[in-house]
Amino acid sequence: MTTSTSPDAFSTDAWMRRFVQSAHTAKDRLTALDQEVGDGDFGINLSTGAHFTLRHLEANPASGNDPAAPLHAAATAFLDEVGGTSGPLFGLLLFQSLAFAVAEAGAATTPALAAGAADGLAAIRRVGEAAPGDKTLVDALGPAAEALRTAPEGTPPAEALARAADAAWAGVSETARLRARMGRSSYLGERAEGVPDPGAVGIGLLFASARSVVEDLSTRLD
Repeated sequence: MTTSTSPDAFSTDAWMRRFVQSAHTAKDRLTALDQEVGDGDFGINLSTGAHFTLRHLEANPASGNDPAAPLHAAATAFLDEVGGTSGPLFGLLLFQSLAFAVAEAGAATTPALAAGAADGLAAIRRVGEAAPGDKTLVDALGPAAEALRTAPEGTPPAEALARAADAAWAGVSETARLRARMGRSSYLGERAEGVPDPGAVGIGLLFASARSVVEDLSTRLD
């Protein structure tokens, strides 16, 4: 496999490490959100996946030289260690799709990240049967994937991911105005309105962490 050694190359290792910190910081707020509209375990699940992602990264420091390896580490951690729907959706479908696309390209280029996000979105929609407007993580991942796909040619991956993060957060805000049509929150009717979907928030955290650690969710949700 060819790896990128350009000084402008985007570090997926640093991205995943920032995501780990963001997930831990957001744990309590995500738990509170999921207690309102879900099973109450999303914050714990995301933090658990992040914890084991970091363990994989620390156990294999050389993987930082392989742009796909940190994404594979996250995929393995979420799939093996996280229960509920969070593990398969984030691990097997999203992180694994990103890892495969980056591995095929040999670098975390904008086209590779766009392909991985699109493949992950398609897999999640196929397996979870969720569509845009159902108040799920699809409402954040869809806009993020589209932002990556439509990034102007030559856009550096860090900038493209920043665009994806902005699009994801816009999608998160939209979920607060939607009535859920999937999952436990679909049974809550109007009681779930006004509350953003926790899974969508997780997607926002992921893409925002490409640029920096998300220290305070209130800047995005309040």
